[in-house]
Amino acid sequence: MAKYILSLDQGTTSSRAIVFDRTGSIVAKAQHEYPQIYPKAGWVEHNPFDILKSQLRALADALINGQIEAKDIAAIGITNQRETTILWDKTTGKPVYNAIVWQCRRTAEMCESLKSEGLGEYIQEHTGLIIDAYFSGTKIKWILDNVPEAQKLANEGKLLFGTVDTWLIWNLTGGRVHVTDYSNAARSMLFDVDTLKWDKFLCDKLGIPMSLLPRVVPSSEVYGAVAPGIPGIEALAGVPICSAIGDQQAALFGQACFKPGQAKNTYGTGCFLLMNTGEKRVRSRNNLITGIAWGLDGKVEYCIEGSAFNAGSVIQWLRDELKMIKNAPECDRLAESVPDANGIYLVPAFTGMGAPYWDMYARGAIVGMTRGTNRAHIARSVLESIAYQMTDLLEAMIADSGITLSELRVDGGASVSDIMMQIQANMIRTTVNRPKTVETTALGAAYLAGLAVNFWDNKEEIEAIREVDREFTPKLEQSERDRIYAGWKKAVSRACDWEEHK
Repeated sequence: MAKYILSLDQGTTSSRAIVFDRTGSIVAKAQHEYPQIYPKAGWVEHNPFDILKSQLRALADALINGQIEAKDIAAIGITNQRETTILWDKTTGKPVYNAIVWQCRRTAEMCESLKSEGLGEYIQEHTGLIIDAYFSGTKIKWILDNVPEAQKLANEGKLLFGTVDTWLIWNLTGGRVHVTDYSNAARSMLFDVDTLKWDKFLCDKLGIPMSLLPRVVPSSEVYGAVAPGIPGIEALAGVPICSAIGDQQAALFGQACFKPGQAKNTYGTGCFLLMNTGEKRVRSRNNLITGIAWGLDGKVEYCIEGSAFNAGSVIQWLRDELKMIKNAPECDRLAESVPDANGIYLVPAFTGMGAPYWDMYARGAIVGMTRGTNRAHIARSVLESIAYQMTDLLEAMIADSGITLSELRVDGGASVSDIMMQIQANMIRTTVNRPKTVETTALGAAYLAGLAVNFWDNKEEIEAIREVDREFTPKLEQSERDRIYAGWKKAVSRACDWEEHK
């Protein structure tokens, strides 16, 4: 009898594979980074084969690290960086262009054009999204418009589109299965979240033939099996692939936020706050977006979401570009060495500002520096900037939903920072709850795959598995919190004025 679920967690900077047992505990894991490509300012790309190779390598290494045999794997689940867009020739399997990453801003002018045509209201009503370069639709159009022969191949039905889940499933099944799940389709700006179908009007408007779009399926279902002869994972041939879900929705599921009103925040490359709204779609009045949380048991559940584009990536920037730290723990140590940021604010608008500002042209800024500003103050301002962005999102979400949270469940790599979680609790005036397993993105995909093959019986069994590592409660006076937060808002206004005053 199979003992484990294998989860593939394909992220923006690395590919991971994690093996879970029936208690939701990690048995083995492996991770491999892959190159980031920056052709121009604001452009971000990946080589799709780098994504695939790093994921297959992580998968193979996880089994080796845990000394796990293929027969012990009950199912494979996939969770992925969302919106990242790949178009490939369905005959050769070769991409016609690099993957355009969710962070990429190259289609900002195209989005402004769509807004000027008055499409904003239609897109928000039908897709739940706000027109932005973040989403896949304009990325597809850019490739069709700018890559020689791409539009011709698409018109002839020879081209396939997929987000990373689709790309991985297509390759793992030997080109037999071309699907995406509801959660990923809902991030395309081409999918009607009420009718649960691709929107023909929007596809026609963008010149996107519907023949290149994948079939949309539930997030928990047997899609197909690993094909024979894939180098490095030959032994896994025949193992079913049973879940696909966008990384943030996966974390919501992995945190067992199954009831309407429960929310989680993931501190990854970006910062992503999601609240489960059940079978009811909430239309935002505060520049948040409506999405599909997952498709399960013959129905879909919705979520409301806010995202900040740069969170953990700000710590990487401090390490890789400024060379101020050697690793993330050093950032924590520096931040803890000072009582505050000495009045400075870092606004990490490296790729624009996400919700609730949605300013594609904002750029990063550090304000409030004096001669006394030192490395520790900057390190602390980095952690604070992440917490402040999440506070913006939560305030908008509470205004939209009318729900005041009793706790916020947190996960993601940066959530291991005790000092940042305490800053977060201080700013949102709510308990921050961190689970023992912070790999909730991979865990959510594993749970959904396991449900498809009866590895777990139901969501109640999964909910009982979750264990708390630590809770952080607010320790800052309300008046001081309000003073600090007002300074952040002022700093954001400076970053959003960049295009106007440069």
